[in-house]
Amino acid sequence: MPQTSSANARATQANLAAGTLFGVPLGDLGWFASLLMGVASGFMAFFAATFCAIVFILIDNSLLHGNLDFAFSYRWVGLPVGLLVMAVALSYLGTLWLKRILRRN
Repeated sequence: MPQTSSANARATQANLAAGTLFGVPLGDLGWFASLLMGVASGFMAFFAATFCAIVFILIDNSLLHGNLDFAFSYRWVGLPVGLLVMAVALSYLGTLWLKRILRRN
């Protein structure tokens, strides 16, 4: 059994070094695919954070008789989270793309 766990650890380290995430070879993406994946991850984070904020505001307004506006969820929760995730994803994917381009030359 110890051999398989060490083999898995080596494979995981090799995948991280190669730029793969859940088996998807992120290091092999072109500039447009990297841009598309970065923007898509930002959109997904925006919608997930907005959904969670809307549910929290709904619970707060219902149970605690709060008076929060639902626009708060878009402006102050969803937008900053989406922009932050998009910036991190684009910088990570951009560096992987740049490393691949510089390795070729």
